[in-house]
Amino acid sequence: MKKLLMVVDPQIDFINGSLPIGGAPEAMDELAKYIAAHNGEYAYKIVTADWHPYRHCSFKDNGGVWPLHCVAHTTGAALWPALVNPLYTTAGPVKVLHKGVYADREEYSIFQNLKSAAFIADIVQIMGIEQIDICGLAGDVCVLETLKDGIARYGKQKFRVLKEFSPSLDRGKALDAFLQEMG
Repeated sequence: MKKLLMVVDPQIDFINGSLPIGGAPEAMDELAKYIAAHNGEYAYKIVTADWHPYRHCSFKDNGGVWPLHCVAHTTGAALWPALVNPLYTTAGPVKVLHKGVYADREEYSIFQNLKSAAFIADIVQIMGIEQIDICGLAGDVCVLETLKDGIARYGKQKFRVLKEFSPSLDRGKALDAFLQEMG
């Protein structure tokens, strides 16, 4: 079975930066070990990343609900260092896709960024991807929205959620509820 690993927003600001998620450092360190231990299992690895302009609409100073986070080209927007080596030294290509790149638009899901969504569609089709394992930060926000949009495009049978690597701001309630509802 050809599988794709999708890691949502494993960025410093969400781990120990301006918008930390409880349990994120441990979960991302464990994800790094998982990737290394499953070398060769994934035909492709996609990492999504918030890549906000400084005056993004989601920031409190601009009328949004979130603190300043994941500003493009800052340390907070960088990938969690423990993940970099396993992502790039295990078999299968890695592609980092950015979202939230427009100042006036929020993109919780990578599929809301049309360029990224088209790239993913090409990879799924060209490589014959049969399963997408999804995890990342935060389970109740960007992972959940990406999962919902992915299911709308590819069907629920295509996705497997790696919950142990998806800590949430709400301690997993929204993601668990959605997964139960999904069956």
